[in-house]
Amino acid sequence: MRNLKTNLNSLIEAAEKTRELADSADKICAALASCIRGGGTIFTCGNGGSAADAMHFAEELTGKYKAVRRPLRGVCLNSDAAALTCIANDFGYESVFSRQLEALGITSVVLSGRGGGECSKISDLCLVVPSDDGARIQEIHGLILHTIIDAIEEIV
Repeated sequence: MRNLKTNLNSLIEAAEKTRELADSADKICAALASCIRGGGTIFTCGNGGSAADAMHFAEELTGKYKAVRRPLRGVCLNSDAAALTCIANDFGYESVFSRQLEALGITSVVLSGRGGGECSKISDLCLVVPSDDGARIQEIHGLILHTIIDAIEEIV
């Protein structure tokens, strides 16, 4: 039976393995901070629980994380149900995010797990949490997203 101690040990193990990717995380933080500093927009998206994380990250940009500061440009692509269903109907579900971004031109940053999948192969910057456990991956992603917001709030 899984209990809190078991899950904490699993999270600590995933975090220790992810520590080895600190340079990749720092590059992602710098790229996104530079985007915001230059007046750019950070677009977020995800599926399932990651969709909720994408919404949370975007609201921390437009709202606040720790510092009271000007609102920053963040848009969550999975928040627009009309766009998602229209694009899925007309072009297929696999196009719901890429179609929204095609006209904009972007630097893509992917946070993933389970080996990274196809997105990690085509992204500009990628951090693959070294775990196959979806819960641990999502928990580490939350830490990374908060680290990114910390980096952004330091420069604005």
